[in-house]
Amino acid sequence: MAGGKKVWVLNGPNLGLLGIREPDLYGRETLASIDRRLVKLGEELGLEVECFQTNHEGALIDRLIVAMDSVDGVVLNPGALTHTSVALADTMRATTLPVVEVHLTNLYARGADRSVSVPGAAAAGVIMGFGARSYELGLRELAARLRSRSRAKRR
Repeated sequence: MAGGKKVWVLNGPNLGLLGIREPDLYGRETLASIDRRLVKLGEELGLEVECFQTNHEGALIDRLIVAMDSVDGVVLNPGALTHTSVALADTMRATTLPVVEVHLTNLYARGADRSVSVPGAAAAGVIMGFGARSYELGLRELAARLRSRSRAKRR
């Protein structure tokens, strides 16, 4: 995509099981379906979107480090790492990239062990509770932030 911004959508542990894992909680839509919609929405927003999922904390951290020199921003669903990963939060703080964290469910409506996002404190913002639409809302917000950054640089 010539001249367009490039963004990554990064997904943590077990998100590859969407559609079959606790569908009453997470819905029946698969991650592959969400990814396809995000790529299409990205095209509409002038973004090149690449999606990645891993079940390994280190792989997600490595991807964020590579992102610093490869992309303009990140939409991140850390999965279960949301509640535990100081390392992921530290990596997010080390980047200069805007990171929008997304969650399918409303963390505050979950049990005490799932109501806190450690990396969320390092994110530009957190969107949650809208099912798969949380990703779309996150991508739209990231696009707006990138446009705003571009305008500021031209001044």
